[in-house]
Amino acid sequence: MFRLGKRKRIVVIGLDGSPYTLIKKLAEENVMPNLNTLIKDGNFYQMDTTIPEISSVAWSTFMTGKNSGEHGIFGFTDLTPFSYKLRFPNSSDLKYPPVWSELEKTGKRTVVINLPSTYPAKPICGILIAGFVALHIEKASYPERIIPFLKSIGYRIDVDTLKGREDKDFLIKDLFDILQIRKKAIAHFWDKEQWDLFIGVITGTDRIQHFLIDAFFDSSHKLHQSFLDYYNHIDNEIIKEIKVKIDNSMKLIILSDHGFTKIEKEVYLNRWLLEEGYIRFKNDKPESVEDIEKGSRAFVMDPGRIYINLKGKYPFGVVSPGGEYNELIDELIERLQSIECNGKKIIKRIFKREEIYSGPYTKSGPDLVALSNYGFDLKGSFKAKEVFGNSFLTGMHTQDDAFVILPDEVKVEQKPHISQLKDIILRLME
Repeated sequence: MFRLGKRKRIVVIGLDGSPYTLIKKLAEENVMPNLNTLIKDGNFYQMDTTIPEISSVAWSTFMTGKNSGEHGIFGFTDLTPFSYKLRFPNSSDLKYPPVWSELEKTGKRTVVINLPSTYPAKPICGILIAGFVALHIEKASYPERIIPFLKSIGYRIDVDTLKGREDKDFLIKDLFDILQIRKKAIAHFWDKEQWDLFIGVITGTDRIQHFLIDAFFDSSHKLHQSFLDYYNHIDNEIIKEIKVKIDNSMKLIILSDHGFTKIEKEVYLNRWLLEEGYIRFKNDKPESVEDIEKGSRAFVMDPGRIYINLKGKYPFGVVSPGGEYNELIDELIERLQSIECNGKKIIKRIFKREEIYSGPYTKSGPDLVALSNYGFDLKGSFKAKEVFGNSFLTGMHTQDDAFVILPDEVKVEQKPHISQLKDIILRLME
């Protein structure tokens, strides 16, 4: 995989959710000329990511090199053990040390800016500014001495998606504003701090595709050019600036944590479970999994995590371990894979827990994970009145179309997986 050379400092830039197919097109069509140069100088790969294909899991796997059964993060939401009470995992739930913890053992310093699933910020040999879903800049920053600078540049974790989904012109402006703030933070800590590993992530790329991927595919869309301009701005304001600063002591890796595609239909799996008699609710207007009623055999959490309501694991558990459990698993796989919308199969594949997880926390994960075909966005909503529908979102995540640009000396024989990148970083720093 490597042609060994002298030790290098490593720079990692993340473009959250940017698909290989999109990046390839934008590079070739000169929307991202600086990135195109890096593609030609390095090794550009389409990359697989985690299952499920969501940022909390994918970035946790990137930073640890491990699957959810080893690092303990299975989604943006989880349940308090032995209950149906919803909780939101954070950095304290990460059970395996991230790459910078290993580097600290040899005195190496790391700067981390806007990496999702690192909130609240934990002590680090260097600088850490947590990304989504960070709530307060004070708890998102380590050490405390960096907070005055961040406040001085008006640092924000994310765009205002609540306002942005109603007003797309506002969303575009907010995306550009946040990008300028992120640029200032990257430039400041690049120049002012000593570091051996530098990680900076742009999450606006995920937001613009969730809300406006239709604008990319439709050249007549009023915000088509704005979509292209945003990626061009990333190329000129972030990629170009870093490319200029890269010297002979540094190696650059650029990646996304998952891909994206257009939504044809959202698929509300809990509604399907209700209509098929697998789940019951305490009332006619359930809000969450906490409204589950006795007699329920299964429930779903975003995006396609399917849980069996097992005796001894949940308060209203009715399914016995062993034969009854295995029969229900097989039944759900068969029936879910048969669901169609407009003559199209919804599900690409359903994985049993042990097929995708290994490690001490495997049993904390879902019993099944469904991976959908392109265009069908699996949802764990409990409020839906129909199995199929649409919302304000136009784009959905994909598992097999992330990308990575690796240094010229790093070559992979097969399609890479995001879990490999931690070892690649460590090997490059030997």
